[in-house]
Amino acid sequence: MGAWQPLPDDLPSEVRHFVEQLRQLKDRTGLSLVALGARTAYSKSSWQRYLNATQPPPRQAVVALCRVAGIDKDEAERFGVRWELAVQAWPKPVTVPEKPEGAAPAVGGAETEGEEYEDDPTLPWWDAPPKTSGPPSRRLLMVAVVLAVLLVLAVVIGAVALG
Repeated sequence: MGAWQPLPDDLPSEVRHFVEQLRQLKDRTGLSLVALGARTAYSKSSWQRYLNATQPPPRQAVVALCRVAGIDKDEAERFGVRWELAVQAWPKPVTVPEKPEGAAPAVGGAETEGEEYEDDPTLPWWDAPPKTSGPPSRRLLMVAVVLAVLLVLAVVIGAVALG
């Protein structure tokens, strides 16, 4: 505890302040990164990335750390505000590889030169809202009906065969 690697010098002040506060909160728990990972459902390596400012933590990771640290609701809300400010200022790495001249655009859409990867922190898959909100598709309904008919047919055939 307390033996953190130095944060990068070019880190925005909002990010630096947030990560320092997050480190203090983690130290307050008295837990190792392995134990913290076990208590929060975020791995040791994820916590290393979050606490060394190489990747922004998802909001739910911050909420989980606040819960494990036993901080009150008001302080947890302040951490939420710090998280929002830090995520907005977090440096976003450029991930567009250089393309040889005359290369075709990437599949799935045109990428512009210098486009930045938007690494918005997300909720873990079990907390994430559904991607689409609407009635189930007709295809899904048809598959369910076909499966139900096949099940009834199998039961009838089985009853006839067994007498």
